[in-house]
Amino acid sequence: MIATEQKSNRDGRPILIVLHQERSSPGRVGQLLVEKGYRLDIRRPVLGEPLPTTLKEHAGAVVFGGPMSANDPDDFVKKEIGWIDIPLREKRPYLGICLGAQMLVRHLGGKVQSNADGSTEIGWYPLHPTEKGRLLMHWPKMVYHFHREGFELPHGADLLAEGDTYPNQAFRYDGNAWGLQFHAELTRVMMHRWVVHGAHRFILPNAQQGREHLEGRMLFDAPLKAWLTEFLDIVFEGKPAKAASSITLPA
Repeated sequence: MIATEQKSNRDGRPILIVLHQERSSPGRVGQLLVEKGYRLDIRRPVLGEPLPTTLKEHAGAVVFGGPMSANDPDDFVKKEIGWIDIPLREKRPYLGICLGAQMLVRHLGGKVQSNADGSTEIGWYPLHPTEKGRLLMHWPKMVYHFHREGFELPHGADLLAEGDTYPNQAFRYDGNAWGLQFHAELTRVMMHRWVVHGAHRFILPNAQQGREHLEGRMLFDAPLKAWLTEFLDIVFEGKPAKAASSITLPA
């Protein structure tokens, strides 16, 4: 466990950060949470680090992505999916990103699977907020992906944003749990690393080439970062988005 010490937010409880590789980083999500005054309690279950038996001493949890599948038979994957019962039962904020969202879906009884045609989302793709999503906040028009599996919308969840290749991109469940299929957390260094180490995946159906990843960052990253800043306030502090108050939708 690694703790990042900064000025405390509210009552000083840290946010649990769950990563799935030895050198993984919480990236921009971690940076923004620290800027907002939170400490980070970083755990890596894949390396045998235990997850807490309660989140009463935490301000919430973020479960990040990884190269594994939520369908894998590994013990740590099954245990992590089962562990999600804790934030749900205790009504603590939970944010799942890519694999973290897919684990939430599995916990709620939904399916995680690839499209029948093998199509992926690897690169920058359009995002379409639903009516409930638009009422919540403004969303970026383009978001970054690196996955070849998507998920069903869990029973009882509110769909907030959709995509063209994998329809379910963002959802909220029971007020406190959130799932994102896309990645808003990548710093510039992280994206360069993903493009280098993930280059073998660029031959997969619908995947973009490395130069498109980097060119897209120059075009689309600023609004994605602005969105993430607001979104984290909604998830962990329950703040209404500033943009939402300016949106008027037909009855």
